[in-house]
Amino acid sequence: MNETEAPEGGAHPDDEMLLAELGRVIAMADPPPAGLVERVQFALELENLDVEVARWVRDDELAGVRSSVDQGTITFTVSDLTVMINLTRTGRSHRIDGWLVPAGMHGVEVRVAEHGASRTTADEGGRFVLEEVPRGTTQIVISVGGAGCDRTVVTPAVVL
Repeated sequence: MNETEAPEGGAHPDDEMLLAELGRVIAMADPPPAGLVERVQFALELENLDVEVARWVRDDELAGVRSSVDQGTITFTVSDLTVMINLTRTGRSHRIDGWLVPAGMHGVEVRVAEHGASRTTADEGGRFVLEEVPRGTTQIVISVGGAGCDRTVVTPAVVL
């Protein structure tokens, strides 16, 4: 083997140096978004991993928007369940008015990264309200049929 050949099954020492330099340049030019690791860990924290994940139903004017949500209406859906929430900013937090279709007394948990969770139960009409929900990366967990249910639906994490 001469100096320009890579060792069998491995990279040439110059390749290792070049790859390390390339990694440094990429990290400087296009670093991962701030808080990415924390958001991924938050999304994976659910105790019960046997959940259905709802998708965010976006209006055309919101398509492609990657910013946080201050107020307005967001709709999530999965198979036969729709979760609609209306956000109202109240100082440093939000009030969440929500509706579940089909209606019923389903358990509702709103998880906010680094702030814990708030829980309530929707009324017979599927309506629920949570006041003073802190701002931050948020997920809504619905226990269809209430506590001790067999079905859990979780929304994607959004920054409120």
